[in-house]
Amino acid sequence: MTTLKKCIRIAAPPSEVHRALTDPAALRVWLAENAEVELPGRYEFWGRYTPQGDAPHQRLLHADDSSLRFDWELDGVTTTVEIGLTAEADTGSTLLTLTQTEVLGWPEVLTDNGARAVMHTYWTLALANLADHAEGREPLVRGDFTSSVLRAEVLIDADRLAVYESLTDPELYSKWSGAKLEAELHVGGRWAMGGFDANPSPAHIVDLQPGRAMSVDWGDMVESWELADSDGHTRLTYVHSGFDETQTPYPGWFGALGGLVELRRYHELKDNWRMRWVDVQLEGLPDEFLSLS
Repeated sequence: MTTLKKCIRIAAPPSEVHRALTDPAALRVWLAENAEVELPGRYEFWGRYTPQGDAPHQRLLHADDSSLRFDWELDGVTTTVEIGLTAEADTGSTLLTLTQTEVLGWPEVLTDNGARAVMHTYWTLALANLADHAEGREPLVRGDFTSSVLRAEVLIDADRLAVYESLTDPELYSKWSGAKLEAELHVGGRWAMGGFDANPSPAHIVDLQPGRAMSVDWGDMVESWELADSDGHTRLTYVHSGFDETQTPYPGWFGALGGLVELRRYHELKDNWRMRWVDVQLEGLPDEFLSLS
């Protein structure tokens, strides 16, 4: 087992981020269907947006104005989540650092279907939604662990062709997503996360409608998106299909949703956009897969 680490910059002061982390009403907006908090003794969340969320499985260990630590039982194993908040000098922003012990490393997260395998992408989406909430933006979407219908619709205040370019141009894709991509933009072309050299078995593009839609076959599922004009905005419809519904690929689903949060932010903040992610560590994950800057 390994320890996951994520560090994200949030454009809000530590006091506001702390409130979002500890106010049960706020938690029900950006994190979980159900949440109950009574510091310093109780910190629980559960429901359909939480892995193994039939009941709360957290036990609070510590809480103060700048940190939070709790045990979280997943797959019958006790993991420990620790969150720390640090004010970023002269910017008014907060650096949030999260670690979680006893999770799966790379590449086990690609093939294991347990709750600990989804933590890497689960926190990507959750922390992106936390940042939006703390910054005064409405969280975009949450993934449902009780459903095998993997579909989302996102409204982006940007031109459709600009959104299309950011989803298909490898340089732009790597810029906003933080994940290196190399691609051959034609039907049958390779779509390689981490680049061609690092990915000897890449996905392949199986459908491409310039300016509007694309589908990529990953072997065990097909990832598809379609763009449509909507009152000066772009409506993006995102779907996963073709997978074994008894083995729902939640890790990939949550990673994709986390990406959509950043895609919207990239277009709507325009010249004020800056990559939120400061550091991402998962044991075994090749350095060439990430493009944080």
